[in-house]
Amino acid sequence: MQLEIRPDPAEVGRARRWARSRLAGSGIGDDEPLAETLILLVSELVTNAVVHTGRPAVLRLLLSGLRDGVVGKVRLEVADTSACPPAPRCADGDETGGRGLALVEVLADRWGWSYEGIGKRIWCELDRVVPGVAGAVGFSGASGGAGGGAVAPAVYPACGAVTGVAAVTHESRAREGMAYEAV
Repeated sequence: MQLEIRPDPAEVGRARRWARSRLAGSGIGDDEPLAETLILLVSELVTNAVVHTGRPAVLRLLLSGLRDGVVGKVRLEVADTSACPPAPRCADGDETGGRGLALVEVLADRWGWSYEGIGKRIWCELDRVVPGVAGAVGFSGASGGAGGGAVAPAVYPACGAVTGVAAVTHESRAREGMAYEAV
């Protein structure tokens, strides 16, 4: 399932509410750390799309299932019609902006971006750790693989910022034997 986003900062709140309802409908409660982190990532990526492109965007939320119907990964995608790549910034201490991609780097288990049509798609994935459920343990760090994948973190010496935007990536929605299901 997807949500059309207008180029209006008020859309960020609507995107958070939409994502919360999709997660709840999939059995992921508001009190789970995964939900809290995902909602913050929705805020950051949708804000970037709205503020930096001034164009409509599309928010997608995809779940991959493990055995027994337990959600294993959640994938968030924001597609827009701007071909400008995401540009990590080095925010000074008092600046109110410029930390979004750094937050994505720290909070997401994997992330990257690719050109899509006349624009681009930025994506991130979170692994769901469910105590006591076999096979639902997560792992961190960028992953590659035969089908492409996440970007290895790169350090930008000018400011020491770490970001996953080192190259354009192409990835498949089916990896590691897990198919994503739109929610």
